[in-house]
Amino acid sequence: MPHFSRCAALLLGVGLSVGALVPALAQTKTPKYSNEFLNIGVGGRALGMGKVQVSLADDATAGYWNPAGLASQKTKYDAALMHSELFSGIVKNDYAAFSLKLDDKSAIGASVVRLGVDDIADTRALVNEYGYINYDNIRYFSVADYAVLLSYARQLGSIEGLQVGANAKVIYRNIGSFANAWGFGVDAGVQYQRNNWRLALMARDITTTYNAWTIHPEEFEGSANALDPLPKNSTEITLPLFVLGASRLVQLPGEFTALGALDLELSTDGQRNTLLSSKAVSLDPRAGLELGYKQLVYLRGGVGNAQQVQSFTGKEQWKVQPSLGVGLALSGLRLDMALSRMAVEKLGQQSQPTSIIVSLGYGFK
Repeated sequence: MPHFSRCAALLLGVGLSVGALVPALAQTKTPKYSNEFLNIGVGGRALGMGKVQVSLADDATAGYWNPAGLASQKTKYDAALMHSELFSGIVKNDYAAFSLKLDDKSAIGASVVRLGVDDIADTRALVNEYGYINYDNIRYFSVADYAVLLSYARQLGSIEGLQVGANAKVIYRNIGSFANAWGFGVDAGVQYQRNNWRLALMARDITTTYNAWTIHPEEFEGSANALDPLPKNSTEITLPLFVLGASRLVQLPGEFTALGALDLELSTDGQRNTLLSSKAVSLDPRAGLELGYKQLVYLRGGVGNAQQVQSFTGKEQWKVQPSLGVGLALSGLRLDMALSRMAVEKLGQQSQPTSIIVSLGYGFK
């Protein structure tokens, strides 16, 4: 297994180098969870497995999870669609992707992500100058985040099973007509496959992503509290985030298969509420399992997002976010559904509302 040992050492070395660099990056004054809408996840398969995907993605969704996976695409063309609703339908999460194999070693792809809240009522003009309520004066606006990712992947001939990829991404965020921002960034990924093992490293915002916000002060006229200072144009910085992944496929009796995967997410934007955290870096592990039958029907489960939560009584306890999913693959068509529970603090008690995610994929020549 010389190639496997060499690539494992390569990925580990890159990971250690990242660990040495990120403390300096974390000292920069940047907000935590910047562009966090890109970390929610896409695809019923991935979300059913607890977002464990950087070593597994090998279809159009790889443009989001790890662009290097596009080089393993099994068909000439592949497409994916997803729609999910969070918090009882208030937040809409939509995703679409398309990828194309250029030849036996390279592929390209494009992905679009939107997360938004629509039909927000602006009631500042609800009461007219005579003191009467006029519902016709209510205006509605949306708050939404958009991202377009353009991906390229290629298999490297120097080491069998090794492939690399990168994303160039454009981000647009808007708060109605009040403010908007444009951002640009680059992601990079590596995947290595040997027999039934897969190793991967994904580096998001590796160049640091900058969102330039533009405020439209004229839109704030008539605000209820005119004493509050208006926000000013500013730049929001997103520091790099790294994900190390490993997975293994096991053949079971009776045409059953078991696929186990583990991801370690390393954020560099300050101390987060994760299993292991510090002021420099925070580590969030995730695990997922997929059971398959004849490569036709799949049952999935995952766990991640471990957080220490304080109850109403002041007692702290660890909570995790579980997920379940099912999938059907037939003649190039993939239908996946996931159930994910998000821990929410409500009136001092832990509640876990369930989100239903449905995605559709199709690979064809």
